[in-house]
Amino acid sequence: MTEEKRPSLAQLRRDLAAVTTADDPRLQALQADPRKGAQQLRQQFERRFAKQAAAEAAFQERLHYERPFWERGQRVVGIDEVGRGPLAGPVITSAVILPPDFDVPLVNDSKQLTPKERARLYPIILAKAEAVSIGAASPQLIDQVNIYQATRIAMQRAVLGLGLAPQHLIVDAMQIPVDLPQTRLIKGDAKSASVAAASIVAKVFRDHLMDSYDRLYPGYGFAQNAGYGTAEHLAGLAERGVTPIHRRSFAPVKAALSTE
Repeated sequence: MTEEKRPSLAQLRRDLAAVTTADDPRLQALQADPRKGAQQLRQQFERRFAKQAAAEAAFQERLHYERPFWERGQRVVGIDEVGRGPLAGPVITSAVILPPDFDVPLVNDSKQLTPKERARLYPIILAKAEAVSIGAASPQLIDQVNIYQATRIAMQRAVLGLGLAPQHLIVDAMQIPVDLPQTRLIKGDAKSASVAAASIVAKVFRDHLMDSYDRLYPGYGFAQNAGYGTAEHLAGLAERGVTPIHRRSFAPVKAALSTE
């Protein structure tokens, strides 16, 4: 093929926009094109597909704990929490039952995702999951029973609110007070797709809640810090005092109460 008969790089880019697999003949044909721009375009697409393949392989590994239960026709629940460390707001937990055909490779530990990625995945998980439930532990409960026990109660509430009877729980490092067998994983949100899905749901739900609290209690930066003890939050405590959503048993809030 002569140089004049080759499609322009702009045309190649338009043609390749429809390519979805690494073995597409249109992509492989680029190997015979000596132009530097054509080779750069080919390498760009090959890197993209290699990244997608790696993400899919990692996702399949995150189904390792679910697969044996699915093969027996059993429902398995992933449970995770968010909000144990903040000075304000509730602990939020989520329980998610994924179907055996769930295939959304981007679902991963919510801490490894950007806010935009979490926001995009949140409705997808809600739409594809067999069941999703939220459990909460208020600041008052946290002050009553301590943060660890309050988190366990919130997880229990999430499981009991599912509306479907599961046969097994996969939980991020904690034991939940329900009469069901449980697999407890350290950093479970990075090892189990079900726990990862729960971590995303809990994180997005709580962030929305803290956005609402920011409007109700301005001056603490809740929309930005989600209740964690940032400089802005501590300044708000010093200037404005303690709100009804603050955890009074946490040291910085205790200190602010002592000066009121």
